[in-house]
Order: sequence, then C-alpha cells, then structure tokens
Amino acid sequence: MSQSVMTLFRDGQHYMSTWPVKKELFPHFAECRVISATRFAIAVMPPVAVVCSAMLINSQGTEYLPQTLAMGAFFLSLPLQGLLWLGHRSNQALPPALKSWYYEIHGKLQQEGCDVHSRQSEPKYRELAALLKSAFDQLDKVFTRRWFE
Repeated sequence: MSQSVMTLFRDGQHYMSTWPVKKELFPHFAECRVISATRFAIAVMPPVAVVCSAMLINSQGTEYLPQTLAMGAFFLSLPLQGLLWLGHRSNQALPPALKSWYYEIHGKLQQEGCDVHSRQSEPKYRELAALLKSAFDQLDKVFTRRWFE
C-alpha cells in the first residue's frame, strides 16, 4: 500500500503522541527510543542548522553556500526521518507474538471494565499504541507490571 509522504508525517505525529513512553517499554520496543530521539531532534535541530550554517558562511564565505545548504538540510531532515519511520511503523501489522499479546491486554482491559476500542482482527502498531496507552492510564501498576517482568 503506497502512502503519501504527508500522510506518513501525520501518522508519525499521531503515533508519537499516542505511544506511551514508559520505562517498562524501552527494552521491548524501538518506538520509545525513536520517539525520544525525534522529540529531541524537533527541539534542537532547527537551531543547530541555523547556527551551523551561519558559522560556516561566516568562516568560509558565500563560495561554500552549496555545502552550507546541504548541511542545514541534513540537520533539518533528522526530525523528519524520525516522523517518517514512526508513520511507517504505525501502519505495519503486528507480528503473531505481539498480536497474541495485544489480544491478552485487550481482554484484561475489558475484564477490568476499562473503556477500550473494539478488538481488531488484524491489529497494527497504532492499535497497540492506543491499547497500551489505555492500559497505563486506566490500570494501576500492579496489573501492568506482570506484562513487563
């Protein structure tokens, strides 16, 4: 399924805001590290691109303008790369092991009377993110601890 780049950026931003960045999830999912790095890059890379470009123009002059623009574009592209990865990942189907874990968590949330979306037959990472967010928000640490021991 081909998606536009803008759709992937939008999906990446939504996935980044949905995924619970909890210490229990760091060893199991790359999302936590990518989200942390992307948030850092969104905050830091635009000023780094400006300062780096200004310093290079100041020290080398305008004859190095193509190199300066390339360096600035590189620094500005780093947060975009993270958003693209997250957007792509959010639309991937869960592997069988995670799918059974998704069903287990969904069943536990329903058993505890929590408000959850209907169970998907072919869940994707975005549904897992929403389910994990619900689990961390609605269940206490005693229930969530057994899933991450």
